[in-house]
Amino acid sequence: MSDVCIVGAGIHPFGRTEGRDGMDQGIFAVRQALADSGIEWKDVQFAFGGSAASGSADNMVSQLGLTGIQFINVSNGCATGGSALNAAVSAIKSGEYEMGMAVGFDKHPRGAFNADPSAYGLPNWYGEAGYMLTVQFFGAKIMRYLHEHDISRETLGRVAEKAFRNGVKTDHAWRRSEVDLDTIMNAPMICDPLTKYMFCSPAEGAVALILASEKKARELGVPIIRLKSSVMRTRPAGSFEVFAASIDNERGGTATGIASKAAFEQAGMGPEDIDIAQLQDTESGAEIMHMAENGFCKPGEQEQWLLEGRSEIDGQLPINTDGGCLACGEPIGASGLRQVYENVVQLRGSAGARQVPGDPKTAYTQVYGAPGVSAVTILQR
Repeated sequence: MSDVCIVGAGIHPFGRTEGRDGMDQGIFAVRQALADSGIEWKDVQFAFGGSAASGSADNMVSQLGLTGIQFINVSNGCATGGSALNAAVSAIKSGEYEMGMAVGFDKHPRGAFNADPSAYGLPNWYGEAGYMLTVQFFGAKIMRYLHEHDISRETLGRVAEKAFRNGVKTDHAWRRSEVDLDTIMNAPMICDPLTKYMFCSPAEGAVALILASEKKARELGVPIIRLKSSVMRTRPAGSFEVFAASIDNERGGTATGIASKAAFEQAGMGPEDIDIAQLQDTESGAEIMHMAENGFCKPGEQEQWLLEGRSEIDGQLPINTDGGCLACGEPIGASGLRQVYENVVQLRGSAGARQVPGDPKTAYTQVYGAPGVSAVTILQR
């Protein structure tokens, strides 16, 4: 079977944009992606898109054009963008369509996410007891992980320090100033062991990707980035996930672990074949855990990786080259697609000051969302 290819990519800057709502940011990204691929909206045969706070994505047609396009809304927590992309890839692989779009956007109000327990099949008391606060869950999870694998708290700070350093070089990032390790470590504690600089913030932004069959991509004559795999998985038994009321004595795997394994099998590759990785980092601990869950190192090796700079832009495996969620913030609908956008830019060699050296040819993304879902992609030039 021939590959599905990314032939166009567009992004609206992340952060805060006064006077432009989330839908408008999505339309901005779509028009940029169309221009990037050299096609018009009428040429797009289908779309999958999602937003958590800015309306149904299919309403974009009122401004893009009433072409009768099949446009399906996607909602899958922080993995919404990755899930939209996975659905779009499947539509082209089926042979029914030759060209389509995945889009995600959001404009969240200031402050922490305020999830509704009923939206996840949970009773009201679960929220009243404070368990819907994801910052508490992430703090508890990484505290356990640090203890189990003998990792220092300073490693959390080094992840954030790297993120802000990369954000300075990224034109679509929100946080564009460096923060030194001492400031990060001594900042107000939010949920032990995570200080305020170790968390991302709900944000605004949008990303659109134009996908095409290999045959159509060649007809367009644009630079081709191949989607060697696109996988989405839900949590297995015994995993420790957000909005889970307890942890099983018999520990299981993770949604990320099984998605990663399936993605590598689909692509015919292994972790050693990847040149760049964008990993979910809603907080510093997530990047640390996901380094191991995606197979790039063993649990406990992350501290040495950070100390030796192996995940820096010029390191062994550059991770979150645009600053990730920590520097860009997290608009839920767009977050997973931002990772793929960054990898497209890197593989094209057009990332400017943050360009990974050595002519990278493979790139990996992983996004995690509530209540325990994960989406993984592997790109190849």
